[in-house]
Order: sequence, then C-alpha cells, then structure tokens
Amino acid sequence: MKLSHRTRLAVFLPAAALGACSMAPKYVQPDAPVPVSWPVGDAYLTQSEAALPLVSYTEIFRDERLQALIRQALANNRDLRVAAANVAAARAQVRVVRSDQFPELGVNGSATYTDRNGGAGSGGVNGGVSGADGWSYSAQGGVSSFELDLFGKLANATQAQRNAALSTESAARTVRLGLVADLARAWSTYAADKDLLRIAQETAQNAQRSVELTGALLNAGVAPRTDLRQAQQILETARGDLASQKSALAQDINAIRLLIGAEFDQTLLPDGIDQVNASLAMLPAGTRSQVLLRRPDVIGAEYDLRAANADIGVARAQLFPSISLTGLLGFASNSLSSLFTDGAFAATGSGNASWSIFNAGGKAANVDVAKARRDAALATYEKTIQTAFREVADALADQGTLAERLRSAQAFTEAASDTAKLTQARYKQGIDSYLVNLDAQRSLYSARRAEIAVRLASASNRITLYRVLGGDQASETSPAR
Repeated sequence: MKLSHRTRLAVFLPAAALGACSMAPKYVQPDAPVPVSWPVGDAYLTQSEAALPLVSYTEIFRDERLQALIRQALANNRDLRVAAANVAAARAQVRVVRSDQFPELGVNGSATYTDRNGGAGSGGVNGGVSGADGWSYSAQGGVSSFELDLFGKLANATQAQRNAALSTESAARTVRLGLVADLARAWSTYAADKDLLRIAQETAQNAQRSVELTGALLNAGVAPRTDLRQAQQILETARGDLASQKSALAQDINAIRLLIGAEFDQTLLPDGIDQVNASLAMLPAGTRSQVLLRRPDVIGAEYDLRAANADIGVARAQLFPSISLTGLLGFASNSLSSLFTDGAFAATGSGNASWSIFNAGGKAANVDVAKARRDAALATYEKTIQTAFREVADALADQGTLAERLRSAQAFTEAASDTAKLTQARYKQGIDSYLVNLDAQRSLYSARRAEIAVRLASASNRITLYRVLGGDQASETSPAR
C-alpha cells in the first residue's frame, strides 16, 4: 500500500508529541527571615492591624501639581526608557531560548541544467537527478537536528530565562518606584529651599535695618564702632546665605528637570514646605512584615532564585544522553511538470544519540556550580528581605519621633523669636549690649532654619515609607511569556 505524503511526513516528526521530564528540584518559597511584625517601642508608632493596601502614587501625593510632574516624568525619564528596553530585550530572549524546544523546518529548491558536451550551469546549490542532459529540478524540506528534550534540559533553560525576564521586569518596577519617590523628594526639597530663601531675605532686611540703626547710634556717639561691625557681620552672613539659597533653588530645578527628562512648567513647583506636608497622605504599614514580599527588589530576588533553581535542572540533564532527529522529505525530477508526483518523492530520516562517558567530572561539577549559585541566590533573597525590613523599621522609627521633634522645633523658634524682640527693645533702650542682641538674632535665624529642616524631614519620611514599602500598584507590569 502506498503511503500518502502526510503519512510520510508524520514518520519523521514523532518528537513533536513527546513530553519531557524535569530534572530541576521542586521550588519551595523560603520563609521570610524577619519577624512577623514591626518593632514596637518608644521610637515606633502603634501600627494598624489592617494589611497595607495596594495604592498608587496619586493616593499618597495628592497635590495635582506634583501629580502632573510625575506623569510627565513617567513619559520622558531616560532611566525608565532604558528599563523598558531591557524588559523588551528580556522578553524577546525568552522566545529565543524557547524556540529550541521546537523543530526547525527548512525548505530549499534547485534547478540544474546539464550539457555533457558544453559543461553544466546550475540554478541552485543542490544537485537533482543525474544521468541525462537537460534540466533537472528538486525541492526538499525537513527537520534539521531536532533534540528530544527527554530530560527537561531545554524546558528548564526556558524556565530559567523566563524567570530572568521577570526579574528584569521587577528591576524596571524598582526604577519606576524610585523615580516617583525621587521626584517627590526633589519637589519637597525645592519647597524647603524656597522657605530658607525667604528666611534669608527677611534676615537680610532686618540686618540692614539694624546696621542703619547702629550707624545712627554710632554717629550720635551712643554706640561704639564694634556694634556697627557686629551688625554688619550679621548682614553679610544673611547676604551670603541668600546667595547660597538662590543657587540651591536653581540646582533643585535642574534636578527636577533631569528626573522629568524634559522642560517643565515651573508654576507647578510648591511655594513652601507647609504646602508639601499638607498634600502628603500617611501610608500606614501593616503589622505583618509579609507586605515586604510586594517590593519589586524582593520579587526580583525571588525570580533570580527561581532561575537558579531551573539552572540546576539544565545541568543535571546534561549528565544524560542527548538524542536528536533529522528528517528530510524531497522531490526530484527531470521535468518541472512532474516534480511533485509520487514517483518523484524521496524521504530520509535519521536519529543520533550522544553521551559523554568520561569528561573528568566536568558535567557533575556543573551541577555543583548550579547548586552553589542557587544557594547564593537564596542568601541574596533572604538578605534583600532583611534589608527591606530594616529600611521600613528605620522609617517607622523616624515617623514615631517626628511629631515631637516638630513640636520642639516650633517651640524653640517661638521662644527665640520672642527673645530676639525683647533684646532688640532692650538694646534700643540701652539696657543690653549689642552682643546680646546679636546672639539673639543668630539664635532666631538658626531656629527658623532648623524648623524648616524638621518639616522637610517629615515630608521625606512619608516619601521614604512609600518607597520602602513598595506597594504602588501602578508600577506593576505584565509577566513575560
């Protein structure tokens, strides 16, 4: 009985129906190497019992101006573009590695003209039917050296590459999360520096009036020349700080411009640090530290661990024989019209098995290498979780003391302001020396700057908690396939 072309083709492609076993050890997610709850004590706030919700940056950074700048940064930031390109490359590499699991089909054709008296001319690289003068034609197609994945080497290689791609995506989410936090921090720093500029301007104006007053007293023979020189010291100090703050504001704008990756509307910048703190929502931490498993760097470390686990399966499979198949279906004829008839059909098939009997323990050592790398990936995963726990605990420690620090700074500023007013009045009445007045003015200036620093620290703490808890749902991306 004559076989059809479809039946013949099926003879040479049996591997497509074969399954493969896996030599990789079963992956078991490690327990998180941190306590199940955050530290509690004098430096820590009592935490909510509810688990940390998944939120977007718009729920934490509520000022529409900052949200507009964040949207612009997400569209233009160059680091994000690099991260996106790396993700695209990693996803494509998964398809490259996965393609080894499937047969590669190829076709070619040729036409050859033979003239025994005058030589031969060829229209292709492969010869056809020989023996007679004239044209001969051939067409061939088949599978070239397809490896049967009986021990899961190729499947585990694909799995390892897929996990590597997912790790790359987690790194991209880390970049995105960091960009949002860095931009919010730069925005807050600009606000604080603008307040410091305002303080320097007011101090310079007050110092200028003090110089004018002291100069008048000196001319009247009431004040010594040392009073004037001391007043001039405060004035020049304020002028120097004023220049420094102008430079700081320009640098803040440059930093924001770099984060955004383009020019931006400077009317979107805040007027002061109080505006920033009023617009930042508190991000409550859950009592259980398992929330850290949502952090992109922790997710990436786990995917690296999964990839290392799959690499063990690849190394183990190399200890077993490699079996590959080659099949070729073709047609050859002296006439183009009869090229695809049954009489012109030819088929060949072959199988090949290879097994390294002795290689001085090299392949077994590859398994040990893969296991050692898996152990290193496990340690890295655990260290990443421990680091994340420490970062959140540090931020909570700050949060627990910031309210008292701010209250103290406000009280100190109020007391320094009152002292400065009283000493100024006593100096004008000749009761106190100008040195006492000078110390009071310096103390007030330092107190106002210190209060701004605490307010900035409060804003930075909320931004830090947003970043270290890593729960921005908008930073998620689709998994690699």
